[in-house]
Amino acid sequence: MLILTKISHLETFLSQKRSQGSIIGFVPTMGALHEGHISLIKASKNVTDVTVCSIFVNPTQFNDKKDLERYPKTPEKDVMMLEKAGCDAVFMPDAEEIYPEIDERRFDFGYLDKILEGAHRPGHFNGVAQVVSILFNLVKPDKAFFGQKDYQQVMIIKALVKQLHYPIEIVPCPILREKDGLAMSSRNTLLTPDERKAASLIPIVMNEVNELSRKGTEIPELKKHIEERLKDPIYKIDYFAVCDADTLKELNSFSEAKYHVALIACFVGKIRLIDNIILH
Repeated sequence: MLILTKISHLETFLSQKRSQGSIIGFVPTMGALHEGHISLIKASKNVTDVTVCSIFVNPTQFNDKKDLERYPKTPEKDVMMLEKAGCDAVFMPDAEEIYPEIDERRFDFGYLDKILEGAHRPGHFNGVAQVVSILFNLVKPDKAFFGQKDYQQVMIIKALVKQLHYPIEIVPCPILREKDGLAMSSRNTLLTPDERKAASLIPIVMNEVNELSRKGTEIPELKKHIEERLKDPIYKIDYFAVCDADTLKELNSFSEAKYHVALIACFVGKIRLIDNIILH
């Protein structure tokens, strides 16, 4: 596996592969890799000829500098995991390589970046769009792979590709979970043992929401159920919403949309975790 830190080296590598007719798959990450990320690498390897992963902790998508400072960094372990998974190249630039100048671009995603994560983390999705557009311009992949744990982010990326007319297929991949059901996340490593135990209740209550919705429980009652189940002081719910799975418009009643997704953001101690479930 090639380890590339400079744009010029990345472009040379990709140009050579393209000249051989290779289909390029791309997995952008912020490092601190886990099996969820590796599942994206495997998904790419199944349908492309060359898989590139990027590791870059993007400063422009953090609206909380403390959150940026405590974001876990495990570059040596990341490289080992990628090599074992059969990744072809990893791009690990520094901030100056990605942002030689301040990126002042502002993207307009309508309501999509102003709700849920967008409402609670102002500027977050603009930062995501900045870095992803830069990486897409550099890698020019045929397919790019994203985990569905970041459901709203996947929709933002699809909107970005449409806006900028990128000939890139966005491939959403299923959430990978720990044995107790907690969605795999780099942030899980920041939880204390007690917080980690408490965090396992989040997927349990989301599954309860799914079961209750099947029995005809309406959305206001589901919200009360979540609040009741996560009322211990160790939890602080940022939001819980049931939305149209296709548009992410928040719903008050299931009759307002054909397909539904429940999304949650919840602090466990000081660590903010997100999860979602398609309601059946």
